[in-house]
Amino acid sequence: MNARKIFRNKIIFSLVFLAAFMGFFLISGANPAYAETATASSDSSGSLQWGLIAAAIAFGLGALGAGIAIANVGSAAMGAIGEKPEIASQALIFVALAEGVVVFGFITALMILGKV
Repeated sequence: MNARKIFRNKIIFSLVFLAAFMGFFLISGANPAYAETATASSDSSGSLQWGLIAAAIAFGLGALGAGIAIANVGSAAMGAIGEKPEIASQALIFVALAEGVVVFGFITALMILGKV
C-alpha cells in the first residue's frame, strides 16, 4: 500500500471518528423524553440539525470507505481466484468483511439518530 492510500485511509477514518464525536457529544443535550414539555427553541433545533448532519456523515463516509475497501479487496480477490480457484470461498469472506464497514456506519448513524 503506497503512502497516498495510507493518507487517504487516515483521512476517512478521522472523518468517521469526527462524525461519531459530533453525534454523541454535541447533541447530548437533546433528550426525546422531555420533548412534550419542552418548547421549540433554537438550541434544540440546532442540536437536531447537528445530529442529522452527524448521522449523514457517519453513514456516508462508512459507505464510501466500504466502497474503497471492496474495490481494493475485490480486485485482489479476483486476481487470486484467477491463479488459484480453490480459494474462492476465502476471497469472498474478505470481501464480506470489507462490506461490514457499511454496517458499522449504519449502526452508528442509527445510534446518533436515537439521541436526536
